[in-house]
Amino acid sequence: MKKWINSANNAIEGILIAAKTQRHLKIHLYVAASVIFFSYATGVTRIEFLVISLASLFVIMAEMVNTAIEATVDLLSPEYREKARIAKDVAAGAVLTTAIGALIIGYIVLFPYLVNYFEHGFRIHTHAGNEIALLSLIIVIILVVIIKSLTGKGHPLRGGMPSGHTALSFSIWMSITLITRNFVASIFSFAIALLIARSRVAVKVHTMTEVLLGALLGAGVTYLLFKVFS
Repeated sequence: MKKWINSANNAIEGILIAAKTQRHLKIHLYVAASVIFFSYATGVTRIEFLVISLASLFVIMAEMVNTAIEATVDLLSPEYREKARIAKDVAAGAVLTTAIGALIIGYIVLFPYLVNYFEHGFRIHTHAGNEIALLSLIIVIILVVIIKSLTGKGHPLRGGMPSGHTALSFSIWMSITLITRNFVASIFSFAIALLIARSRVAVKVHTMTEVLLGALLGAGVTYLLFKVFS
């Protein structure tokens, strides 16, 4: 289990490194969060949401593969070589092709909804609690990665501002509270979230401030999304 956790942390560390060093990846994360939020607001079908999510995911994956290729080429060929330039340009071209394809897909799927807004006015569609909870987790994860990349400190699963564990645990607590409307379930889930937050401080992975901000981020974003989409 420890080896699996370390492997997962190393993999997620790669996401944070790419977000820290690649300005375009930050832009892709902003766009992905905005598109997902807009898709929920417009009330796209599940199939349409799946297509948009996959398109956004492919763009982010392509950008990360491009970053890995650039780092490998720089390591193997620190001096200028024509073949090294070709490798970098082809990798960058793959990102551009994927981004253009995602843009076309987004246009095809979302344009009818935009037209409907202009013709009938803006209206936010409601969603079931489990769907909002899923959206909350996605948005919280993206925000944690972006904030940590901007501060340049810590790792995805340990250290840095804010605490990712705490943000996710308090997001889940808020979702359980708003979905069940059950006092016992809310108290029980809050106690678990509090224990997770306390453990981050106890093992000296996070400071109290980082844990507190993580809790506020997770619970606050989730609460706002439930207010918007319920």
